[in-house]
Amino acid sequence: MHPVSKSTKKAYQWGDGGISWPLVETMGLLVVEETLAPGGSEKHHYHNQAVQCFYMLVGRAVMQFADGQNVEIDTGMALHIPPETCHAIVNQTGEEIRFLVISAPSSRGDRHEVEQDK
Repeated sequence: MHPVSKSTKKAYQWGDGGISWPLVETMGLLVVEETLAPGGSEKHHYHNQAVQCFYMLVGRAVMQFADGQNVEIDTGMALHIPPETCHAIVNQTGEEIRFLVISAPSSRGDRHEVEQDK
């Protein structure tokens, strides 16, 4: 066992302006540190199995839900996303945001994008 961080893990890009560093990757648990550029977002999606927790480290995000509800997540706040809940994180600020996403079981292979009405 040894500690890991953004500096020791390979990053990948996601959505419109997102970067992710996987910190823990097992079948039962996925923990990633992510950043999202100003004005960045991802496509609406859901997970059949994975429960997710978004924990805001720096900044403020808006989580958009398919039912039209928007929930703000500020620094130090966490938001629980149950399975089969259509959601998308958006950065409506002028600053980069940084957050953790914890998924159990892992959300790898369990992401299903959906089209949203414009």
